[in-house]
Amino acid sequence: MDGEIGAGRPGRTTLAWGVHAFTASGAVVAMLALLAILQGNLSRAGLLMLVALVIDSVDGTLARRVGVREVLPSFDGRRLDDMVDYLNYVIVPVVFMLAAGSLLGWPWAALPVLASAYGFSHEHAKTPDDFFLGFPSYWNVVALYLWLLEVSPGVGTWIVSLFSVLVFVPLKYLYPSKMPRFRTEMVVLGLVWLAIMVLGCASPRLADGWLVRASLLYPALYFGLSFWLGGLHRTRP
Repeated sequence: MDGEIGAGRPGRTTLAWGVHAFTASGAVVAMLALLAILQGNLSRAGLLMLVALVIDSVDGTLARRVGVREVLPSFDGRRLDDMVDYLNYVIVPVVFMLAAGSLLGWPWAALPVLASAYGFSHEHAKTPDDFFLGFPSYWNVVALYLWLLEVSPGVGTWIVSLFSVLVFVPLKYLYPSKMPRFRTEMVVLGLVWLAIMVLGCASPRLADGWLVRASLLYPALYFGLSFWLGGLHRTRP
């Protein structure tokens, strides 16, 4: 197929399994992040959460380039991706928020866990025009900002509760790798954002300055473009 890599069938099969292994490596990263949290090393856990984010940002593009669905039709890459994403976008960051003292208590941590369980299981979690429907469980981003900016547990609980509700609100959010417009610009800005967050996790003292706060412009731009290009999802009669 046009746009796919790998000339021969054996080569494409190897590449396809390699892509699935790359996706699955995100689960290993999640395990290492949980171990770092248990050891009280939130800085290392934050960096590992960003590594998992990079893996998830790249594996879908690789899968489409290789054509994994056609090469390995009996292996459900989407199911694998959902399992790994639920670990890295929900379980790890929620445990991180509890360890960082960003929430008033564990009962509040159940809100994103349950809301995202619904979001990940919903048949129409992604719209036909390539948007996420409802808040796409970016709890890793939420957790890192609550920690780096030293948000109080009360405010952190309010923020987490709000985003938990937004999982159920039928607003459309951009799918970064399938953006209809401004994809290149968002990729470039996303790399800058990633570099700032890596610096912030490696040296949390940077949060006391303007750099991490300035990085909030990127998620603000993401939400703004989502509401502009996506907005409220209306089902066809």
